[in-house]
Amino acid sequence: MKHLIICVTLALSTHTLADTIIVQSTTSTQNSGLYDYLLPMAEEATGVKVNIVAVGTGQAIKNAMRCDGDVLLVHSKPDEEAFVAEGFGEKRYDLMYNDFVIIGPESDPADVASAPDVVEALQRIQQTGAKFASRGDDSGTHKKELALWREAGIDPEGGSGRWYLETGSGMGATLNTGVSLGAYILSDRATWISFANKQDATIVYEGNPALFNQYGVTPVSVDKCPTVNRQAAQAFTQWLVSVAGQSAIAAYQLNGKQLFFPNANQTKPDN
Repeated sequence: MKHLIICVTLALSTHTLADTIIVQSTTSTQNSGLYDYLLPMAEEATGVKVNIVAVGTGQAIKNAMRCDGDVLLVHSKPDEEAFVAEGFGEKRYDLMYNDFVIIGPESDPADVASAPDVVEALQRIQQTGAKFASRGDDSGTHKKELALWREAGIDPEGGSGRWYLETGSGMGATLNTGVSLGAYILSDRATWISFANKQDATIVYEGNPALFNQYGVTPVSVDKCPTVNRQAAQAFTQWLVSVAGQSAIAAYQLNGKQLFFPNANQTKPDN
């Protein structure tokens, strides 16, 4: 019996601190179910146990800068490149992409669907006073949304509390709010596909090159954060950008739809 207890204890303690990492991540990869699908394969291949902290991209970067993570996996390339330039990341790698879409009620009161480009789509929303629900949380999606408003020559904060509604919440909660109010919402496609409470909302605008959504992965630098588990972080990153990891990402589907498209080109991190 004593031998049995020892065996069970060992079986429950497979992973040690030496092969466990924290990934500071955007919420869309979590909400889409990608990690539930991907991490068991990564763990089997690398022996690395991955713990995900899913927050908005801005918060994920701040957390990583406070050394509260070993790997950063988000979707705001300029901010990720700044993270590396400031010495917090070893090197950033393109990982995968999808796109953003504009969600709205089927009635489409601003006639967004017929807009020739995304700039015109946003201008129509503002000009008609149609409601727009924004995450307002410094996430990658929020950063993209603000960049699109700037391109459209609009300061949406001028309509704050009237037609422009800032939820300060994640993508799922913002979609819930927007759908219930009949508002337009900018969402990453993966979260929208996995979102269950669509009601009468639908994709009213998509396909514009400006809506491209690139994800990147960056091991946190030991120079800034000496507590980083560098070996395990590199092993996990290397698997993600390997042929095996990229193939696994490509194979992930929900409701028969591919959610992410790998584009790391099999570039492997430095060891």
